[in-house]
Amino acid sequence: MKVILLKDIKGTGKKDAVIEVSDGYARNFLFPRKLAVEASSVNLNSVKVKNQTEAHRREMERQNAVETAAGLKDKSVVLEVATGENGKLFGSVTNKEVAEAVASQLGLTVDKKKVAMETVRATGEYTADIRLFEGVSAAVRVIVKAK
Repeated sequence: MKVILLKDIKGTGKKDAVIEVSDGYARNFLFPRKLAVEASSVNLNSVKVKNQTEAHRREMERQNAVETAAGLKDKSVVLEVATGENGKLFGSVTNKEVAEAVASQLGLTVDKKKVAMETVRATGEYTADIRLFEGVSAAVRVIVKAK
């Protein structure tokens, strides 16, 4: 019997996969637990439409990320931090501080987990890599100045 899985099932298949299983397994295990539905033409069509909608949504998100990355190209943010002698910072500049600076100075809300940069412990210019989407990232200059 062909069924469409509604959830990931270890050892059987992933969600929305069309698989062939025995009649007993389908009727006694998958159907009562709402883990699968029979692969009728209506159900197959609904899964196809859902997958197309999801692919379109992801493509739109990717296009928006590419546009945002192009807008961030050659941009910079300035952070003023407390320093000691020789321009050495008290602590370090964190991803959270960079994300907040990008939000306030460039008007783009970025999750701090999406910001990747080296450890900053002195004043100067650094590069922060902001991952906007899978395979799409933008480099932003971070200028660290003393207060």
